[in-house]
Amino acid sequence: MKDMMKMNYRVLLLMLLLAFASCSFTSKSIENPDKDKLLIQVVTYVLQQGHFDPIQLDNTFSKRLFEHYIERVDPAKRFFYESDYEQFKKYETQIDDQLKSFNIGFFDVVDDRLLQRIEEVKLIYKDVLSEPFDYTVEESFDTDSENLDYVYSRREMHERWRKQLKFSTLSNYDDIYEDEKQKQEKDAAYVMKTEAEIEKEAREATLRSIDIYFNDNVDDQTREDRFSTYVNTIVEEFDPHTYYLAPKGKEDFDTQMSGKLEGIGARLTKRMDYIKIVELISGGPAWRSQLLEVEDVILKVKQENEEKGIDIVGMRISDAIKYIKGPKGTKVTLTIKKVDGTVKDVTIVRDIVELGETYAKSSVVEKENKKFGIINLPRFYVDFDDYKNLNAAKDVRREIERLKQDGMEGLILDLRSNGGGSLPTVVEMAGLFIKEGPVVQVRSTDSPKEVLKDKDKSIVWDGPLVILVNELSASASEIMAAAMQDYKRAIVIGSKQTYGKGTVQNVYNLNKLVRNNTNGDLGALAFTTQKYYRINGGSVQLEGVKSDVQVPGRFSFIEVGEKEKENPLPYDEIDPAQYDTWESYFDYEKTIKKSKQRMSNNEQLKLIEENARWVKNKIDNTRVSLNYKTFKMQSDINEQESKRFDAISEYKTNLSFQPTGYERQLFTKDTTNLQEKRERWYENLSKDVYVEEAVHILEDIKMSYNLKKVAKVKR
Repeated sequence: MKDMMKMNYRVLLLMLLLAFASCSFTSKSIENPDKDKLLIQVVTYVLQQGHFDPIQLDNTFSKRLFEHYIERVDPAKRFFYESDYEQFKKYETQIDDQLKSFNIGFFDVVDDRLLQRIEEVKLIYKDVLSEPFDYTVEESFDTDSENLDYVYSRREMHERWRKQLKFSTLSNYDDIYEDEKQKQEKDAAYVMKTEAEIEKEAREATLRSIDIYFNDNVDDQTREDRFSTYVNTIVEEFDPHTYYLAPKGKEDFDTQMSGKLEGIGARLTKRMDYIKIVELISGGPAWRSQLLEVEDVILKVKQENEEKGIDIVGMRISDAIKYIKGPKGTKVTLTIKKVDGTVKDVTIVRDIVELGETYAKSSVVEKENKKFGIINLPRFYVDFDDYKNLNAAKDVRREIERLKQDGMEGLILDLRSNGGGSLPTVVEMAGLFIKEGPVVQVRSTDSPKEVLKDKDKSIVWDGPLVILVNELSASASEIMAAAMQDYKRAIVIGSKQTYGKGTVQNVYNLNKLVRNNTNGDLGALAFTTQKYYRINGGSVQLEGVKSDVQVPGRFSFIEVGEKEKENPLPYDEIDPAQYDTWESYFDYEKTIKKSKQRMSNNEQLKLIEENARWVKNKIDNTRVSLNYKTFKMQSDINEQESKRFDAISEYKTNLSFQPTGYERQLFTKDTTNLQEKRERWYENLSKDVYVEEAVHILEDIKMSYNLKKVAKVKR
């Protein structure tokens, strides 16, 4: 969460220090006006003074930074030699001393060598791609660079690139070969291209892609871009959620939540060399298509007027986005690698992506003449300039009122894949379901804890409540689920645990720190200032929120979450806050037990778990054959094996989903395709086994509730 916390003593102290620093940094303390050195000076100062858990700039820090930076610059070990690494290692315990004196010697040495090796590699890859590949040879390629060592000679470097490029070209070869087969099947008179012609065409496609990669990305990188990578590696040593925003990145950060976007409606991130989907914007083209999923990796991008796609592996994310985005109505074909390793082409029609579709939405759930409600909340959004009119808590309150008017007997709050957001908003939202009391505890370094409470005694919904979570539910989502769990106010259904992010970040404009700066825009720094805790005293850091009813999901055996990050802050506990559990109208433990029994006999969930194990197995197998027949045979086996999991998407519940009365009226004068968007959502919900079980739980709770009311009347 960023800029979401109340200003407490620790942050106030930091601001005072920064105010003092803005004076000192304009005096003789800046001996070198060089922007890079100034940036190092400012960034290290802010982190030492303001980070929740500042680390010592010592030899241990220096060694970690050394390894992480070299890995970040050359993750696949395709540029540096063992001799380069040994030369760089002379700086292994010196970087901390350099940073203290605002010296960037280590960066300069690595950067100069990188530029040299890039020019050498250009000659290597062109030489490799000038000769045909022999796909009858039995050899393999390891896609996991962690299993590789640095090469010792130019011959070994040539061989590394040969295998890498052969692997890249193999996919092109298969695409062209299959395309030729289809043409012949459609037209018996069609003469297929020879294997030599197919090989040459595939190799030329790889050459075009890698030329674009080097010309438009590697060569286009400025020193500022590369230095930003160095700065980010430094700050990320403090924790995974501390990061540097270079001037362009800061601009993108400031505008990412404004207005509308034209494109496919997906948020992307870069992991090593790969562009990965981390979120599908509700209502957007990618979401509507149901062809893309979170964790999909985008390998190639092809425009509708192009015959061949562009390989974006290794490309800067900002450049990859330029290829993926485009005007409304145009088509883009993405070559996607699924989490199970299968590769497929997906065509999306670009559209206007309204970020308003990330707001809360609700549906009436009908089952055997009983009505329940479901509210989907993709994030805990807020407009700090207009908090009263735009925040997630206000919108959820409004949806609850509409569902109540339609006769709702129980409520499902869907927080799956909700990455968090505003803390004041989640505190206010928790208050919709409890009379009053603490919601979350916040602590800064060397400061007493602060208990954030709901002070509004009114309750908007006092009936049965179920919360859905998964491994990607993070931050504010975890606060909400944890609070309702601690109060025993709701049953939490989902993954073994949620994401496990228990830290709070603030974004600080570094330009405020230097008066009369003539060195240009310094960008901004997001850094961790606080940790938050459950009202029972536990932390969600690393541990996440453990669901009351744990069900298998597609990420069950995949390494996701805070605990999988580099150097996360540790788990710890503080004293619990004072609170009273909900005066329960149902047997909490008995309800959970009944749900677990149902889940253990659910065939759909068994299939989902089997699929998750299969996906994990495919991920762990990182060696790929470069023999075409073997490659094709394995691909066919994977495709056949994956078909048995098609039933997962074919599952149907006996639930029906309808718009609220309010939205039904909106449909009659709909000018924004709202009805179409909702119907797609209803279709997805009707196949959702987790929503189905949530309704079962609501029925159990409602029955207990009615029995208790009867018992009260008899007394």
